[in-house]
Formats: sequence, structure tokens, C-alpha cells
Amino acid sequence: MAGGHYIALSGMRARLDELDRLSSDIANAGTAGYKTERTTDAQADRPQFAAALRTAIDVAPGGRKLNLTGGPINTTGRALDVAIEGGGFFVVQTAAGTRYTRNGRFSVTGDGTLVTDDGAAVLGNDGPIKLTRSGDVRVDADGSIRDGQTVAGRLTVVQFADPSQLTRETGVLFRSDAQPAAPATDVTVKGGALEESNVSVVERVAELTNVTRSFEALQKALSLMMNDVDGRAVDQLGRRG
Repeated sequence: MAGGHYIALSGMRARLDELDRLSSDIANAGTAGYKTERTTDAQADRPQFAAALRTAIDVAPGGRKLNLTGGPINTTGRALDVAIEGGGFFVVQTAAGTRYTRNGRFSVTGDGTLVTDDGAAVLGNDGPIKLTRSGDVRVDADGSIRDGQTVAGRLTVVQFADPSQLTRETGVLFRSDAQPAAPATDVTVKGGALEESNVSVVERVAELTNVTRSFEALQKALSLMMNDVDGRAVDQLGRRG
């Protein structure tokens, strides 16, 4: 196959990855604490195909970085909704280990454990936070959770040297593969509020339109090369024979 075919295929593959990312962003536009991602491309020279890629293409994914621009914080009036003003993440305990999130839509299980939407235990300074009367809960600016007149625990809020390098596991759940977490500074915890997604639907729809058009253009170019140019070459060579 001619080199031009591979170039077109590489561009189509890169745009398929972009379409997946944009679809995820749009689907999570209403998810509290969701953060968008930005992708990059990297050149893969022909001699590096075997080591860099499974298929022979000229563009390889260059990795993704989280866009941690803060989303709008909206007052909900719900006692167990919590938002972080400033950088930082809540710490939760999952079956796979410690994870981090900006989604502060919490609830209480039957045994009083404070959990996230997906059931992960929310960690405080002394481990999972336990409540006895979820109907009389208040959250202070320092993350202390008051259960009636008792302080049930203090939310652990951490930060990272380069949070854009965190790895997304689900829409709002992240893990840190290399960076250590440190106690967050210059942050305020706000009870009765949620940080909304930082997705701009208008921007994503515009970007989606551009990526789709670019994919279609490459698809037409590939079809032209394979059907018209190659077909004409075969026809001419056949006549000469």
C-alpha cells in the first residue's frame, strides 16, 4: 500500500480518538466534578512502526492531559453536597484502592458510612467517615462534618504537583500512578453546593463538527486514492501489458 494511504488512515484514526473524547465530554456535561481532557498527537516515523504501533500509521496518540479548570459551583441546599473551591481532590476508598474525585455528591449508607455516588467510602483524617444522623449534617469550610453537635470527621482534601497527569478511571474518579498526594492548601470546602462539569457544550459541539468534517475529508481522500488513482494505474498498466 502506498505511503499516502497510511497517512490518510493515521489521520482518520487520530480523529476517531478525538470523537471518542468529545462524546465522553458531551455525555458528562451534567456530571458534577467532571473534568475534560486534551489530547495530543505524536509523529511515528516509518522505522518505528514495529515498536510504536500495532498498525502501520504515521500519527500516534501523544497522550492525554486533564483540563482542571474549575467548573461553576452551584448552591443546592442539600446537606451532603460538598464542593471544593480551589485546587484539590476528595479522597475515597474503592475496591481497587485509594482514588480521588472532585464530585462531592455524597450520601449515607445504612451503617452510616459517607459514600460517593458509586458507593466508594469518603475518607477523613481518621479513615471512612461515619454519621449517625444524616438529617442534621453541616460541613464547615475546613472540611469538618458536624453530625448534630458532634464532629464526625474532617474530609481529607489533597493536591498533586501536576494534577493534569492523573489517570481517569471513570468519569469523575482518578488515580495517581506516580505522584504522591499532599494535603491541599489554599482551598475552601463549601457545604450545600456542588461543582458542576467544566465542559462547554457549545465548544464541544463546534469541535465535534470540525473533527467530523476532517474525518469525512480524509475518508474521501482515501477513497479517491484507492478507487480512482490506484484503479487508473492498474488499468493503464494492464493496457501496456
